[in-house]
Amino acid sequence: MKKYLLFLAANFIAVLSFAQVVKAEDASKHVGETVMVCGKVFGGKFFETSTNSPTLLNVGAAWPKSPFTIMIPKEIRIKMGNAPEIELKDKNVCVTGKIILYKEKPEIIISDAAQLTIEKE
Repeated sequence: MKKYLLFLAANFIAVLSFAQVVKAEDASKHVGETVMVCGKVFGGKFFETSTNSPTLLNVGAAWPKSPFTIMIPKEIRIKMGNAPEIELKDKNVCVTGKIILYKEKPEIIISDAAQLTIEKE
């Protein structure tokens, strides 16, 4: 079992290391692909009373015109320590993962806080 978990961790790190970098406004061209999307967080919202209590971050523009969304499930939000919708506002971030469409809008749902990084200025 330990070898299997190490194998999974190594593959996850490899995907994070070699992902193609995409701008937030181009994310819709890469649906179904595992990439790194980078852009400025213009705001976000914590849906505390919704199913799974997600946090949504609007990247590339303010809602409703944001071209890309990062979805942070409650269990990952807790591990992050602070409110990401406040802490990351006006910061440039990169997120790595598989782009999906939710209500015709591209997003990445993170399953590990390491998928989301703040770009150095």
